[in-house]
Amino acid sequence: MTEADRAAIDAANADLASKGLRVLACAARAVRQGEVAMTVADPSPPALERDLTFVGLVGLLDPPRAEAREAVAKCKAAGIRVVMITGDQPKTALAIARDLGIASESDAAVSGAELAALDDAALPGRVARTVVYARVTAADKLRIVRAWREQGAVVAMTGDGVNDAPALKGADVGIAMGASGTEVARQASDMVITDDNFASIVAAVEEGRGVYDNIKKSMQFLLGGNAAELLYMGAALIAGLPVPLLPIQILWINLVTDGLPALFLAADPAPPGVMERSPRPRNAAFIDRAFVGTMILTAFLTAGVALGVYLYGLKYHDETMARTHAFAALVFSELLRSFGARSETVPIWRMGWRDNAMLLVVVAASFALQLWTHHNQTLSSLMKTSTMGWEECIPLMAVSCIPLAMLELVKVVRASRKERA
Repeated sequence: MTEADRAAIDAANADLASKGLRVLACAARAVRQGEVAMTVADPSPPALERDLTFVGLVGLLDPPRAEAREAVAKCKAAGIRVVMITGDQPKTALAIARDLGIASESDAAVSGAELAALDDAALPGRVARTVVYARVTAADKLRIVRAWREQGAVVAMTGDGVNDAPALKGADVGIAMGASGTEVARQASDMVITDDNFASIVAAVEEGRGVYDNIKKSMQFLLGGNAAELLYMGAALIAGLPVPLLPIQILWINLVTDGLPALFLAADPAPPGVMERSPRPRNAAFIDRAFVGTMILTAFLTAGVALGVYLYGLKYHDETMARTHAFAALVFSELLRSFGARSETVPIWRMGWRDNAMLLVVVAASFALQLWTHHNQTLSSLMKTSTMGWEECIPLMAVSCIPLAMLELVKVVRASRKERA
């Protein structure tokens, strides 16, 4: 084989690799009948792989799944950096990465040999600029994971082979492939994807963000309601007014008004834009300034409505009727506020109500049950309230819309400020 032959083979290899093909070189050697026994006795590569004649190159295409490109695009929109680490040659890896949208035309692949030449001090700066690694070893993969973690990144590593196990163990979240993955990879990982689909990982991230949002909105709804009750009770007692709520009424509010809507707020599906926002910082607090501010504002609005109704009732009615009006206003306010609690940023008129139809059903049923307690003598006696007609219930429901309306107005103002900024 001449140098010109070698150059032609290298050029053909580069051409096949640039198309995203995995390239195998094929060679052959004729073995005489007398050498068969020697070959069986010593099947080592030095004994077999000699005096070979080059036959040709074979390009193998392993096309990515159709949903992989969309999954990578979702990751980019969500602020998730996707990095490819593979044993393929650099040209093949780079072509596949560009096809998936992981790498751009200006990106270059870094080989395992180049990584080995970098010390641990220089590696973090290099990994921040690299999205494709090729011809890497198990030790290289672990070094890449550690370099990202040193920069404060939350690292998820996927893999299926034995050489992926150290990096899977060293990542914040190790994700093994369940169908094609080795037992070692599965044991070293934190999660196992049963369908070996990268898009499933992205779907898990989306679901996880939705679960986090649901926990937060449920907590905010419950704490805002409880803070309103405390503020209302405290203000009335400090002002020297009669007891504004009886124990049975507080129990009713906590069980019916707060409990059931919060349960279905926790089952809210992830909103459409959940994968278009940046990830939370690692040290982000669950209860932040915005959480506390919304909770305090909710408490003042709800308690203010209830206290205003109570004062009005004491002026024009007896104590029992005043307490009944305030109790109804507090319940109606909490039930209506559950609609706005579904999102911190999206106003209620832009929400998809079909996504959580059960919340509508629960609120409607709770409204009906609350109205029933004011129209049924037995329930009214049990709740220690006075019966009242529709001419009293309708104005109370109208006044109870004030907290929801004000909180939705705050959303609009915040969104307007954000757009201007």
